[in-house]
Amino acid sequence: MGIKKYKPTTPTLRFRTGYTFTEITSDSPEKSLLKPVRKSGGRNNQGRITCRHRGGGHRRHYRVIDFKRDKHGIPAKVASIEYDPNRTARIALLHYLDGEKRYIIAPDGLEVGAKLMSGPDAEIALGNAIPLEKIPLGSSVHNIELKKGRGGQIARSAGTYGQIVAKDGDYVHVKMPSNDVHLIRKECLATIGTVSNQDHNLIQIGKAGRNRWKGIRPTVRGVAMNPVDHPMGGGEGKSSGGGHPVSPWGKPAKGGKTRKTRKYSDKYIVKAVKKR
Repeated sequence: MGIKKYKPTTPTLRFRTGYTFTEITSDSPEKSLLKPVRKSGGRNNQGRITCRHRGGGHRRHYRVIDFKRDKHGIPAKVASIEYDPNRTARIALLHYLDGEKRYIIAPDGLEVGAKLMSGPDAEIALGNAIPLEKIPLGSSVHNIELKKGRGGQIARSAGTYGQIVAKDGDYVHVKMPSNDVHLIRKECLATIGTVSNQDHNLIQIGKAGRNRWKGIRPTVRGVAMNPVDHPMGGGEGKSSGGGHPVSPWGKPAKGGKTRKTRKYSDKYIVKAVKKR
């Protein structure tokens, strides 16, 4: 995985960076694992915008990802490492011994031809999905389940991972990407390794049009609006008001509490980075 720079032949290319895609081994996805993606433009089923600044973007196909890794005891071979336009991580196509094909999130360092397996009897090796109780302390894991059989929910984006820090009875202490330490049942599966594409956070977009390709529309600052349009708008000259930052509807935009008061998962947080 590498990052390339462009010759500044235009102002938009001066600071723009992109991927080298050296780890990608196939340009064409597996057709049996594709589904259509219908764009919503940030609107709900009533046609109202519930998520602002979305719309347009390049057409995509959704790649069906196996987050559950529930084919226990059946060996699989890595057929290809592919680009997925729907996520920041790379994906790997697995060919199972029984003939089935599935996509998984590719861990960093996974190569074509590697043999993978999931289940309690799988060995401790890169890309294998194993119950947390059988993973050694200090190991880096991703695609971590919170409930047995539900599928991986934690550490699925580029470069993220959790770490096994302790084992206590029926629970395993897992250090999350947020540095919180959570209690997770020992039967839950996790995949060995770190998620691929670790340099993703170093990419410079370079121009507004590139965000439009991704379906992200422009964001106008509240202080640049009129008072009728935003609580922070108005004022003589380039005034930024003086009140606390708020949303267009008056809710705190920075530092305001967004977490619900009764959150039952708090009892599974051993060490919290932020005060809840």
